[in-house]
Amino acid sequence: MEWYIIFFIHLTPKYIKIITMDKKAAILKLIPEQGILPLYFNKDTEVSVNILHALYEAGIRTVEYTNRGEAALKNFAKLREVCDKELGGMYLGIGTIKDAASAQAFIDAGADYIISPGLVEEVIPVANKHSMLWVPGCMTPTEIIKAENLGAKFIKLFPGNLLGPSFLAGIKELFPNTLFMPTGGVELSKENIGGWFKAGVCAVGMGSKLISKDVMEGKKYAELTEATKQALEIVKASR
Repeated sequence: MEWYIIFFIHLTPKYIKIITMDKKAAILKLIPEQGILPLYFNKDTEVSVNILHALYEAGIRTVEYTNRGEAALKNFAKLREVCDKELGGMYLGIGTIKDAASAQAFIDAGADYIISPGLVEEVIPVANKHSMLWVPGCMTPTEIIKAENLGAKFIKLFPGNLLGPSFLAGIKELFPNTLFMPTGGVELSKENIGGWFKAGVCAVGMGSKLISKDVMEGKKYAELTEATKQALEIVKASR
């Protein structure tokens, strides 16, 4: 006769919430420490996975996968699986979230945080229900004030190339307790990245200027790893 001893671990809702809140705090710490947030989408699952591996090899520990195609949810689920099995310490955010239904779908698929291109208020209660970090996109002081009043701690300045570092430099003193990250048109250069950090950003979002169409179509993963290392060095020198 064989005997089995089964142990049950009971996690109270309060304890589960603490674990989730710790993740939220960890991400708010990680993105500024990393200094760049790579973001991309590719309809091919294998390419999406290989890009993630290339970024991880460069030292990246959080990325934003963007919800910009029919394959986004399926690909995101695969990326979640890869992170959990192969890429220890990688946090996976989802971007281009424009409604509550999309937010819930990607949360169910394992998103660690949510980023929107604008101030999408219907996303907020969904994220808050899961004690999850949500990052709204803002373009004006009015939007930033409203986002702050709704609980935002981190603001995506979008589109960054239209606003420019001088915009943030002009308003930063009004928002001393808010983290800012420009996305859209951030160049892989000392002048551009350095200008943003001088203006007061905590990080820069880098999409096609880092993970270019040429890199994706040509599957130039080693080139992407080296470019990402270069970006990290520029950020380090710009602080």
